Amino acid sequence: MTIDHRSRWVDIGGPVHYLDFGGPPDGPVVVGVHGLAGSALNWSAIAPLLTGRCRLLAPDLAGHGRTESLGRSTTVHANRLLLHRFVETVPGRPVILMGNSMGGMVSLLEAEAAPEAVAGLVLIGAAFPFVPAFPDPLVAAMFAAYATPGIGRIIMARRHAMPPERQVSALLDLCCVDPSRVPADVVSEHVELARHRAGVAGVERDLLHAARSVVATAGIIHGGSYRRGIRTVRVPVLLLHGARDRLVPVAASRAIARAHPSWPLVVLPDVGHVPQLEAPAETADLILGWLAATGRPAAEAAMR
Repeated sequence: MTIDHRSRWVDIGGPVHYLDFGGPPDGPVVVGVHGLAGSALNWSAIAPLLTGRCRLLAPDLAGHGRTESLGRSTTVHANRLLLHRFVETVPGRPVILMGNSMGGMVSLLEAEAAPEAVAGLVLIGAAFPFVPAFPDPLVAAMFAAYATPGIGRIIMARRHAMPPERQVSALLDLCCVDPSRVPADVVSEHVELARHRAGVAGVERDLLHAARSVVATAGIIHGGSYRRGIRTVRVPVLLLHGARDRLVPVAASRAIARAHPSWPLVVLPDVGHVPQLEAPAETADLILGWLAATGRPAAEAAMR
């Protein structure tokens, strides 16, 4: 296994792994929050493009990456609390949360629960409340299976049994329009992590609990609290979404942008669910441009 000089650990109610991508010590602190079945490595492609201006940190949420659950819950609300403790303990000052998919949901929940800790939000294909839209058939079937007792666990177990290379390939096929756009060294990092996680007990159980929590939080029946919480967010927000996102329809971000006219939305054409991996240069340019313009108050608050 290669030595990752970005790798760090912090004890916040249990060991939490994170990557310190570096950046100017007096720059705004950005904390990357990955999505379901993701990890801090999901920010590896975009990190070098941001760290000239920003200090970038990225934790592995509980049950993801190298942060084992060790009896901790892996629901979005439990990981919101883990994120809060991370922000309090590591940067120790207000930060800009950059959340992708489930990480966008966790970031929004943190902005609602602890507004003093969040200077701004960059939400990339965030898991917003469900809206009427035609879902991708494969994704709809997958999440229906997760919600079915017994079936979801079987699917997760089969995924866990795949060779690491196949696991990563299948995930990128689902999340990207063109997986070949993801840098080869970043793909290799993800394969190495998948190889490590193959030896970790309870991985499929932890991911299943997290997936069910995402669906419940965003759902029409039980998602009222999440919807109300989003309306309380007052910090600057940038919305980014891949036009060909199969997991979270772009209609969800469009609905949020209509409800919050001060939140600019940029839809990236011919890009899927993880623009920070598939189109890192374009995504970084949009983020840095926002930080220099309407997001400048967030950048200044994250520098204090």
